[in-house]
Amino acid sequence: MAVRHQLVRRSPEAVWAVLKDPSRFGQWVVGPSESRPCDGAWPAVGSRLEYTLSIGPWTFRGETVSRRFEEPRYLELEAKAGPLGTARIAFDIRPWGDHTLIVLDEHPLRGLGGAVHQSALDALIQLRHRRMLPRLAKLVESVREPDRAGAAHGRGTGDGG
Repeated sequence: MAVRHQLVRRSPEAVWAVLKDPSRFGQWVVGPSESRPCDGAWPAVGSRLEYTLSIGPWTFRGETVSRRFEEPRYLELEAKAGPLGTARIAFDIRPWGDHTLIVLDEHPLRGLGGAVHQSALDALIQLRHRRMLPRLAKLVESVREPDRAGAAHGRGTGDGG
């Protein structure tokens, strides 16, 4: 299991504003390019994003499915990368004073990644997270802070409503 954390100098509402925007997915996630929503209202449970994943000279079609959406606290995704298999990617969004602590937990579920899951693979995932979480923090911190009073009325229920 690869677990990492990142302090973001913005409110949880600001973090959610970025996580919920499918057009920003490629700006903070390391690996995917050409991402686009394809099913449902992102990140409602069952909604999907499709993308192209490039690893060295190889290119795969991938998709990410929202498996758990409980704003303001949790977002769990299942990333599907063709022959590489699938991975569970869980975001725990925690208020931290005036800021936000993101705890990211990722591990392979199925396919090649799940079959060969070991500490070397965790090390590669950690390297990815060392790039991804600061990118997410920088993006959130560059976006104007949402109105906290208005955001309190727009919390998700986990069922997209």
